Order: sequence, then structure tokens, then C-alpha cells
Amino acid sequence: MSRESSRATYNKLELLKLMYLSREGDRREGVLLRQGKGWFQVAGMGHESLAVIAMQLRPEDYLFPYYRDRAMMLAKGMNNGELARAYFAKRNTSSGGRQMPGHPSSREKNIWSVPTPTASNLLPACGVAWGMQIQGVPGVVVATTGDAASRQGEFYEAVAYAIERKLPVVFVVEDNRYGISTNTDKFNPFKLGIFSKQIGLVHVDGRHPDNVWVAASESIDRARDGAGPSVLVCEVDRLCSHTSSDDHRVYRPPVEISEMMERDPINTVAEELIEAGELTWDAWEEIRHQIDQQVDQEYRDAELEPDPKASELMDHLFGAEPNASEPPMESGRKWRMVDAVNEVFREGLKTDRRYVFFGEDIEDPKGGVFRLTAGLSTQFPDRVFNSPLAEATIAGVAVGLASFGMLPVFELQFVDFSGPAWSQITQNMATIRWRTFGQWKCPSVIYSPYGAYLPGGSIWHSQANEGSFAHIPGLRVVVPSTPEDAAGLMWTAMHSEDPTIYLIPKHLFRQQMEVPSNLQPVPFGKARVRREGQDVTLVSWGNCIEPSMEAAAKLDGQVSVEVIDLRSIVPWDFETIAESLEKTGRLVVVQEDAESCSVGQMVLSKITSTAETFSHLLSPPQLVSRADVHIGYNPIYEYAALPDTQRVISAIRATMED
Repeated sequence: MSRESSRATYNKLELLKLMYLSREGDRREGVLLRQGKGWFQVAGMGHESLAVIAMQLRPEDYLFPYYRDRAMMLAKGMNNGELARAYFAKRNTSSGGRQMPGHPSSREKNIWSVPTPTASNLLPACGVAWGMQIQGVPGVVVATTGDAASRQGEFYEAVAYAIERKLPVVFVVEDNRYGISTNTDKFNPFKLGIFSKQIGLVHVDGRHPDNVWVAASESIDRARDGAGPSVLVCEVDRLCSHTSSDDHRVYRPPVEISEMMERDPINTVAEELIEAGELTWDAWEEIRHQIDQQVDQEYRDAELEPDPKASELMDHLFGAEPNASEPPMESGRKWRMVDAVNEVFREGLKTDRRYVFFGEDIEDPKGGVFRLTAGLSTQFPDRVFNSPLAEATIAGVAVGLASFGMLPVFELQFVDFSGPAWSQITQNMATIRWRTFGQWKCPSVIYSPYGAYLPGGSIWHSQANEGSFAHIPGLRVVVPSTPEDAAGLMWTAMHSEDPTIYLIPKHLFRQQMEVPSNLQPVPFGKARVRREGQDVTLVSWGNCIEPSMEAAAKLDGQVSVEVIDLRSIVPWDFETIAESLEKTGRLVVVQEDAESCSVGQMVLSKITSTAETFSHLLSPPQLVSRADVHIGYNPIYEYAALPDTQRVISAIRATMED
């Protein structure tokens, strides 16, 4: 074992007390639940010996636990009173009562917020480890998961990325042989021989803390020495049912339950200490009695703590609105959106070393498939990186980097490929601030080319799906349509405390457009009147601004159309539309996304359900949209699906028919 002087031993009696404290907390919660006090419980009985891993961590190290790691969280510095309040979902907890029991966190102790989706904590753990590496600061990240979760794709992506970058991370697989009721022996990749010792793979009987101490010491030292990650597979027993909603007696043979109870790690350690003369049975009985009383009092106190307030439901969904400032680009000349965005990226990298860029093919000489990052990796090789072909890695690492205090600006090569990243975007990126009551935040930008009107894209390169992202609470969503708005919105997004989904219309971003001399900041939630009019209000964004402007021009002299570029989808500018409607009394919304459950329908719903704006309407509002259909490869299919100038004109004329 390396560093024997610093890793040679641990206080086994103190560990025993901590293990029993964890066990008694689990037991007490089970009793309370049966008394009708509480709604749910997930216990870590049998996993307590793994606490010795966290005992080896320093204050600057991070722990990314999963929901059976009660003992490990106690060892990293949380106290049982916090966990008691979390069981009752009280306001004075790390989640403000928003997370289930077994899902606490601590910003102060560097214990990341536990997500329920299995293995979804691992890629963010890589992000924190990468942040340590980029900044050259010491630290180790320990990330844990169950054996069943080792079949999740994100588990493999995390291990692969950690090996690629030689990240200071230790993955701990807690192998209790069950994924709820399913025995995992035939699914477990470590039992299938998929992994080799070349990755720092260590198997250990985790039922005894001595074994775990030695193996964890070597893995943690390996990470501290810059030798890269390890995968520590710890065989443990789950001495309880999966959760309070489960009964393991239904699917586990009685003899199996009996055998594992006989090797309970708490009893094993206590008996060893007694046999060694370091503890007596009477002293052990007294220790348990004192802990029982402590836990009893802490849960009594926790039950009396204030509950969350319904009035605070929306608190911490977003941070403060970013202060928008004039984008860093030359005014009074022609720009392409792609060049304007590149200029903003360059200025960000110049002015703040926290910015990190990551995406497929974004390094030179390619500079991104659309050249959005051209020249950046040459000028800033320490902060502009190619990613693997793994969208979940891109999104998950962004979450971790942001949690560590960096400012990730990451590219998804096409928004059509956001599917593999969906879990990280929706389960971690969008929820981390809200689910931790503002303790953790995720300042990040995920930008992606999107949309059609560019023949040959087919199903996989032509999606306009802003409605999907807009549906997820906690995400800001923007779609520019001019170079100055592209630069302004990106500059605002890069200075936001929250995650922003930034969608760049491919049809528009190589068009040369004149940029006005009086550049203005572009805040979130502020639409732009692109053309003034008196008869009809037309609202659009992205690629559909082009047919909207063309339709308004063709009707010039017949119908006076006011064209509003929404720009910001979440939040969106109701007030500007309402002000226009007061003047025109007629509304058309034009969008590229499919119709059902779309942003266009959201706008129409709000307008027609608000008395003020409904009273302004002189005719039924119209929605011009792609049908609920995919984009075909042959341009005939593509243009048959998309809104065009003639359809927009027809909708405008329909609103004029009183």
C-alpha cells in the first residue's frame, strides 16, 4: 500500500460508532414510516463499512454519493440531525424539503446533490475532477453508484472520459447483487469480464472496513498522484428491502437473508474489537444506548422543525437575471451570425479564465462543423477541447464543471443529437439549483445549430425542437435571428447564473446582414420589433423570421403587419406582444417547430386566456407551424412540412376577415 505512514490505520472504534449511528438512523426512519410519519424511506443498511472511503477525503475533495451512502455522508461531515430533517422533508434542509430522503447535499462539505436516476452523478463527478485538473488545484473526487447502475451508458461514458483525461476520480460500485428485485449476477459487467485491471479496477469484499480502507487508500493515492481513475467494486450486502415500497422477502430466499444477516459489518467490527480487548460488551451496549438516545432526540426535534412554505415553490428555480451588456462586436457593418458568435466566444476566453469550451470537432483545423469555434483552440489551447462522440458526456461534464465554479460553453453539434444528453440536461442541469434550494448552481451554455430550410438534412439534421427544452423548468431557451442578437444573447447567456439552451438557426447563420451602429444589450425575455405595423401582430423567431418578413413586405399597402422577433423563448416577452395587440387587435404566430405542445401554442394560450389581451382580439388568432411530422430528405418533403411565405400570407389574411 502506498503512503503507508499516512494511510496505515484508522480508528476502528470511531468508525463503529459512525456505522451504528447510520444504522440507527435508518432503523428509526423505518419505525417512523410504519407510524405514518413520513412518506418514503431508502436505507443504506449493510453498506456502512464504505464510510472509511469518505474518512480518507480532505475538505477540498468532493463526494458524489448515491442514495445508500448515509454512512459515507456522515463520514464526510454531515450530521445526523441534518439527515433527520431531510427525512421529514423540512424547510431547513439542503433541499428545502424538495428531495426524497437519502438525497441530501452540502455545498460547504463538497457533497454533491444526490440524483435518483442511477449513475447520473458520475459524469458531473468527472466535470468537477476535470475542473480541478484545468485549474491545477489539488483534490480527488469519489463518485458512487450501485452495481445495477453499472449497465447504464453514462457509467461507461464516465469511466472512458476519466481514463482519457487521467482524471483524479475514484468510481465506487457498491455491489449488493440486486437492482430492486433483480439479481444482477448475470448483468454485472465486472462479472462478465468487460473491464480489465488496466483501468485501476479493484475488487474488494466491502463487508469489512479493513479491506475497503486498503483498497480505497490505493485508489485515492493513485488519483492524487495524477495516475488517473480507479473503479473500486465493493461487494456488500443490502440488509434491507430496496426501499420502503419494497419487500425483499418476496424475491430473496430466506436462507440468503439469514446468511447475509450473519455477516452484518457492524456486528463483525464490534466482535473484533471485543475479542481484541479494545471494547467490552457492556461498553458497546452503553455506546449503542447513547446513540439510540441521540437519534431519538434528533428525530423528535426534526419532526418539530418548520415545514416548507407553499409560497416559496418557485424560489431558486432561477438565479438573478443576468445584467445584459452590449455585445463585444464591431457595429455599423455586415456580419454573419457564425462570425458574431465566434467573436463573442473569443472575447469571453480573453477576459475570464473560467470559460471552457468543449464539443465534437470544435478544435482547429476544423473549428466546428459550422466554424463557430474557428481559431479558438489555436489561441486558447488550454480551454478549448474536442469532446468524444458522446453527448451525455458533453452535458454531464458541463454540469460538473459549473458545480466546481467554471463557466462551460459546450456545443452539441446538431440539436437533433441532444437525445443522449437529455437525461443530464433535464435531470441535473435544469434541477440542481432548485433541488438544493439554491446551494448549487449551474451557470452553463449548451449551444447547438438547429432547424431546417437547408435541404438535405433529413430527420437527423433538421429538427426545430425549442418546445421540448422550453417545457423543462430551470432552463433558459433562446433563438436569435440576426448577428447582433446572436452576439447579444450569447454574451448574456455567458454571464448568466443558470443553464441556457442556445439554438442557432442554420439557415440564417451564414447570411451577411447589416448590423446597426447603435448596438444594444440583449436581455433575456425581451422581444424585438423587427417591423412596425398597425393591422396585424405577427410573432415569430429563428428561421421563420424570414418568411414572416417576406409576407409582411408582400402585403405592404394592403395590410400593415407588425413583426415581432421573440428571440427569447424562456422567459418570453408577453408585454411587447400585448402592447402590439392593443394597437392591431389581430395575431399570427409563425414557428418552425411541430404544432402540438409547442411554443406557438403556449403564446396563443396565454394571449387568449388573459382577459386584457383577449379583449383586444378582433378575430381568432392563427398559428402557422410545421405539421406534426418529421423532415424528409428529399426537399419536396422538407418544404411541404415547413411554413412558407404563402402560408403566412394566408394566415394574415384570415385574421383580417372579421
